[in-house]
Amino acid sequence: MPSEKVYNWGIIGPGRIAHNFAEGLAVLPEAKLYAVASRSEQRARDFAEKYQVPFYYEGYDQILTNPDVDIIYVATPHTSHFADTIMCLEKGMPVLCEKPFTIHSNQLKKLVHTARSKKVFLMEAIWTRFLPTIEKVIEIRESGEFGKIKAVYADFGFYAPFDPESRLYNLDLGGGALLDIGIYPVFLSLLLLGKPVEIKAIADLSQTGSDESCSILCKYPVGQMANLACTLAADTPIEANIIFEKGRVKINRRWFMPSSLAITDSKDKTTELNFKYEGNGYHLEAREAMDCLSKNLTESRKLPLQFSLDLMELLDEIRNQCHIHYPGVDP
Repeated sequence: MPSEKVYNWGIIGPGRIAHNFAEGLAVLPEAKLYAVASRSEQRARDFAEKYQVPFYYEGYDQILTNPDVDIIYVATPHTSHFADTIMCLEKGMPVLCEKPFTIHSNQLKKLVHTARSKKVFLMEAIWTRFLPTIEKVIEIRESGEFGKIKAVYADFGFYAPFDPESRLYNLDLGGGALLDIGIYPVFLSLLLLGKPVEIKAIADLSQTGSDESCSILCKYPVGQMANLACTLAADTPIEANIIFEKGRVKINRRWFMPSSLAITDSKDKTTELNFKYEGNGYHLEAREAMDCLSKNLTESRKLPLQFSLDLMELLDEIRNQCHIHYPGVDP
């Protein structure tokens, strides 16, 4: 259960995802959006005015010296996550960092080492992990009702017109489908099936060298398979299908966010399962972080740092097979 303490949140990087997170926090009585920092004073001020945030800062140093900030949500571009997160950790500040945690696993290993050595809370902000749909799928798997999982099919795609300067296509910003949206299908396969023994990945690269589309096949120790896809070239079903020995579960459209389930048993009878959501979904990852802080945990049991390390190593392997390279940040 959430602690009675009210946790003061700070946000570094008031971009689009930070607005979603701020709206999520608003439904949590145990959370207060207390401070925001941006490289632009105007953006920080505008964000603070919109969400009635008491403190706003130009630059990131001052937010870390505010004695009343309890935890920071890092919402800067992909390529800034490492520097911004390690800056917080070195000051002893707990961090919820937007996905992908870093650009490559070597960066993440340094973050994990810093967090563990300083005994500071750190978690990747994969909000999907805490959705009721995902919790229900895990419950079904653990119950054994439908037997073991045999296959996972998951996609995520939308149409994004080519713009070499946009964060989706600019390699200097970690652009490409894989790190921005492909991380979700890879996350789901890792969560449900663990680490694969074999990966085959191909990508169609844009003019900037970023991946516009990516297809991934994973094989697991006892014969399970995962078929995963992501693209910036078209709007796809954005569904996830989990095939069990004696049934199947479909997480309906836009499965990575608040959605519903279609559960089909061995007699081909389908039951729709809908969930009541009190917020936009981002509040669930914030609640998990605060629950960990209230229990003096430095890692989430539902989304531990080793899981994020495994996930980043899989993304590294996929990128290597697809010849996707980020200038100035790749090891």
